[in-house]
Amino acid sequence: MTPLLAIRGLRKQFGARALLDIDALDIGPASAYALTGINGAGKSTLLRILAGLEPAHCAHLSFMGQAMPLTPYPPALRAAIVYVHQHPAMFATSVADNIGYGLRARGVARNDRQRQVEEAMAWAGVSHLRERKTQTLSGGEKQRIALARARILKPRLLLLDEPSSNLDGAAREQVIALIPSLIAQGSSVVMACHDRDLIALPAVQRLKLMDGRLAAR
Repeated sequence: MTPLLAIRGLRKQFGARALLDIDALDIGPASAYALTGINGAGKSTLLRILAGLEPAHCAHLSFMGQAMPLTPYPPALRAAIVYVHQHPAMFATSVADNIGYGLRARGVARNDRQRQVEEAMAWAGVSHLRERKTQTLSGGEKQRIALARARILKPRLLLLDEPSSNLDGAAREQVIALIPSLIAQGSSVVMACHDRDLIALPAVQRLKLMDGRLAAR
């Protein structure tokens, strides 16, 4: 099976220090991965590179079987890859506007956009927050809104940076409960995480980073 994303010779330097030195990374289509490793291993850096938020050297990259550069970051990757930060940024507008932002930027017609936003809010369990301003929300509510905002774009590859981090109790459980349906919708999902409940989800494969390198699982 052709990988969705195949990378060879990925290098990221900070001065004389090698932050990442990855010989090979293959992300399969409609596959899920837990990217693990201690703090400082390079998990977030790798996700940010894949999302085009940080530059890095890459000897070879192919996406859906097509070779392309990593730098400058290709429009094809920007359209197909969505990144959700550990502390997601929110626009100072309503929850519904935040979730629909990506569709609006892509020129989706208003009626279609509203329908999809309603579906996404129901999926994330935030329909009751529709008109709330995002600055009034809890961390767990913001994370669920960020996941809905990502899901609505139907990305080929979804990158989640510690999606359940800094959440306790019910908020953590609500976020974790959304992940299986993200995987089931057909996107490939890579989660940087420490959470054992995320790592143990069905169909999730493990990628382990040690000192910037992918180690045997």
